Amino acid sequence: KDGPTLSRNTYSTQSHVFAEQSIEQFICSHCGKSFDCFSAYETHQQIHSGEKPYSCDKCGESFSNLSNLKRHERNFHSGKKPFGCTLCDKSFSKPSLLKKHQVVHTGEKPYSCDICGKSFSYMYSLKSHQITHSGEKPFTCLQCGTSFTKKTYLETHQNTHTGQKPFSCPHCGKRFSQKSNLKAHIRVHTGEKPFRCDECGECFIHANSLKTHKQLHTGEKPYSCDICGKSFSRATHVKIHQRIHTGDKPYSCTTCGKSFSQKGYLKTHQIFHSGIKDFKCLVCTKSFSQASCLKKHQRVHTGEKPFGCDKCGKCFSYLKSLKDHKCMYLK
Repeated sequence: KDGPTLSRNTYSTQSHVFAEQSIEQFICSHCGKSFDCFSAYETHQQIHSGEKPYSCDKCGESFSNLSNLKRHERNFHSGKKPFGCTLCDKSFSKPSLLKKHQVVHTGEKPYSCDICGKSFSYMYSLKSHQITHSGEKPFTCLQCGTSFTKKTYLETHQNTHTGQKPFSCPHCGKRFSQKSNLKAHIRVHTGEKPFRCDECGECFIHANSLKTHKQLHTGEKPYSCDICGKSFSRATHVKIHQRIHTGDKPYSCTTCGKSFSQKGYLKTHQIFHSGIKDFKCLVCTKSFSQASCLKKHQRVHTGEKPFGCDKCGKCFSYLKSLKDHKCMYLK
């Protein structure tokens, strides 16, 4: 067999009848560990080679030795969960799993980050957290090269390439590639808004929505247009704004072909084709397809003229009228 050099040590010992015996040992050239029989030595070598020849026929998980496979089958596929939590009705197949679970009730967080002091209930949580300080992203997508700090993040990301959407909404059947997206979507059905602004009390379905909302209180606008320098509170707003510079109009009307820079503008336009006029004037009963059109119309009845000329002071009901008026000064 190919593999590490096998070292054999022969030495003598005396039995209880003082008869001399020869005992052969098999020593691992990787770590120096010694074994009395060759089969134990061979099994040990799989730790270094990574070989896992024993597979579970129920879940496919592989193991380096038969005893680990049998233990796995007993703990996870036998259906037996003899270790019950005294604080809740949850049961576990192994005492170690029960011990991990009990942290949920005790709130114990014995593992602390030596850089920022943040504490965790589990060692694996601490190790995952420490990657955020190192900047290391060891899990890389082979299709696009994007790297991630956790294997689970990579696995979720890979669904974007395969188009796989394994998570289904129990209310409407809509499918999602990420479990977190499904969880957020379900709040649309339940009405749950767990993210509350501590400034004004407004609640939100998504954490990102709360984060963006808080910028209204702080006035923070961290996203800037690299063409004109205008600042925005959201990155998506910058993207939409930049269409002014590029002239990009990605949203087209399927009825007349007219294009728009924003999806909202397209939806508003499509109302004209539908013929729906839900916004009615209470004074003359005239109807409009948009609330903004109704608001403009109501100035006919109120006499409101909110647009003033900065040269002569004359006021107008509509912005277009003001612009037409200003053209007089250019002639």
